[in-house]
Amino acid sequence: MDVSSAASIASSLSQARVGDAVSTLVLKKAIDLQAQNAAQLVAALPQAAPSNPAHLGQNIDVRA
Repeated sequence: MDVSSAASIASSLSQARVGDAVSTLVLKKAIDLQAQNAAQLVAALPQAAPSNPAHLGQNIDVRA
């Protein structure tokens, strides 16, 4: 193996690492944006009013 082929291999590996780092950063940014959008959607949901009367749901039958 001569020096020029070793340098070429090293250069291509370095470029692959840079490409992987860029891809990872882009993916992280996309995930962050999706999380922000999901949080906004959840915050925009109206609060549900309780549909049961106030006296329901206060006791538990433990002898069933």
